Amino acid sequence: MTDVEIVGSGPNGLAAAVTLARAGLRVRVYERMSHAGGGASTAESVAPGFRHDTCSAVHPLAIASPFFRAFGLSRRIAFATPEISFAHPLPERRGGAGIAYRDLERTADALGRDGAAYRRLIGPLSDHAAEVARFTGSALLRVPPHPVVTARFGLRALAQGSAAWNAGFTGDVAPAMITGVAAHAIVRQPSPVAAAAGLALQTHAHAGGWPIPLGGSQAISDALADDLRAHGGEIVTDHEITSLDELTAPAVVLDVTPRALIRLAGSRMSARYRRRLERFRYGSGSAKVQFALSGPVPWADPRLADAGTVHLGGTRAQIAAAEGEVLAGRHPESPYVLISQPSRFDPSRAPAGAHALWTYTHVPTGSTLDRTEAVTRAIEAVAPGFRDVIIASRSWSAADLQSDNPNYIGGDIAAGAATLGQLLARPVLSLDPWRTPMAGVYLCGASTVPGPGVHGQSGWFAARSVLQHEFGISRTPSLAP
Repeated sequence: MTDVEIVGSGPNGLAAAVTLARAGLRVRVYERMSHAGGGASTAESVAPGFRHDTCSAVHPLAIASPFFRAFGLSRRIAFATPEISFAHPLPERRGGAGIAYRDLERTADALGRDGAAYRRLIGPLSDHAAEVARFTGSALLRVPPHPVVTARFGLRALAQGSAAWNAGFTGDVAPAMITGVAAHAIVRQPSPVAAAAGLALQTHAHAGGWPIPLGGSQAISDALADDLRAHGGEIVTDHEITSLDELTAPAVVLDVTPRALIRLAGSRMSARYRRRLERFRYGSGSAKVQFALSGPVPWADPRLADAGTVHLGGTRAQIAAAEGEVLAGRHPESPYVLISQPSRFDPSRAPAGAHALWTYTHVPTGSTLDRTEAVTRAIEAVAPGFRDVIIASRSWSAADLQSDNPNYIGGDIAAGAATLGQLLARPVLSLDPWRTPMAGVYLCGASTVPGPGVHGQSGWFAARSVLQHEFGISRTPSLAP
C-alpha cells in the first residue's frame, strides 16, 4: 500500500518524491524508461566510451535553486565550475569573442567601453543571486520575498526586452553576449520573457557560475533517487502509466504535460478544466546533435576551450533574425547554436584524449530535419578543422526528441511556450497551479510554475501542496543530507 504514486522520474517528479518520502509517506515512482532521470540523464548514445547528456548539460540552478539548496545537492555530488561561464565568438567583429568570466569585474574590463553598461546591468542582480533565484523560481502571483531586487530585475527585463535593448551599448560584443543567453528561452527576440530568462541565467553566471556535474546530469538524478530509496521510496522503471485508473494511492503527482494529463484523466476530468488545459500552448522545437571527437575542438580563439558553454549565432541582430525564422516555421541558414564541452572539465565523459561535444539548435515545432550539417558548419566557422576531429555524430530532430520523451511536444524541451501569460498561468491561473480539481491529483514538471530548468522547484511546490491538502501536514520536511 502506498500513500503517493508519482508518474515520471524527471527532476521534478523525483523532487516531489523525495519531499513526500522525507515527510514519512510511502512513495512509489513509475518511469516509462529503463532508468530514472528524464531529461537529466546521461548515456553512451553516440559511440562507446562517450557519455552525453540527454537534455540539460550545464546546471546553474542545481546550486542556486531553493530546492537544491535545501537538498544540499552540492554536498552530495561533485561539480566542475568553469572560470568562464559562457563565451560568444564574433569572429568578424572588432573585439572578437565575448567572454563571461565568473568574475564580473574581469568580464566588464574585457568589454572595454561597454564594460560599465554590462556591469550596471548585471551587478545589482549578481550581488543578490539568492534572491533572484528565489523569486524567479516561484509563482509570480505571490508576493516577492525581496521587492527591491524584484523591481531591479523587472526594470532590466523590460528594458532588455524592448526595442531600446541597445541603449547604453556602443559595440556588438556585450549585446551579443546578453542575447546569446536570452536565446535559451526559445522565444522572440527581443521580448520581456526572453530578457528575464537571460538575466536570471546571467545573474548566476557571475555569482555561483554555471557548474557541470561530474559524471553528467545523471549524477543529479541518481542523488535524488538514492535519497528517495533511503527514505523508503520505490522507483519502478520500464512501466508506462496510460490511465489514472491504474493508480490507487490516495494522492497522485504527475510529471507530465497538460496534454498528457488530459489523456490520462479521460472522463474523470471536468469539461471546464479540460478547456483550460487545452488553451495551454507549446513552443518551438529544438534539434540535438552530439559529437564524439578525437581531440579538443580547434577553436580559433583558444579562450573558448575554457568555457563550459559557447553560444554561436553572430550579433544580437543576427540571433534575433534566426529566432524569428524559427518562429515563422522556417529553418534558419545561420542558426543559433548552444554548445557545451563537458569532457574538457570531466574526463569521465570520453576516452583519454578524446572529447564529447553536446549541441542544440532551435527549429520549428515538429521538425523532422537533421541539423547535423548546419551545426557542423556553424562550429567550423569559429573552429577551422572541426570536421577533421569528428569520430562520430548522432542527430535528433524535434520529432525524434518527442519520440524519446513525450513531454517534449513537437521538440519543445521547455514543455510549454515561454510567454508572459504562461509564466503567470502555467498551466492555469491559480495560486496553487499544481493542484488539479480532481481529488488527490497534482501536476508538476516544466509545464507548471516556475517553468523549465533543472531546479526541482515544481516538484517541491507540488509535494508541499499534497502534504497540506491530502495529509494535513503544513510543515515542509527537512531535505538536508
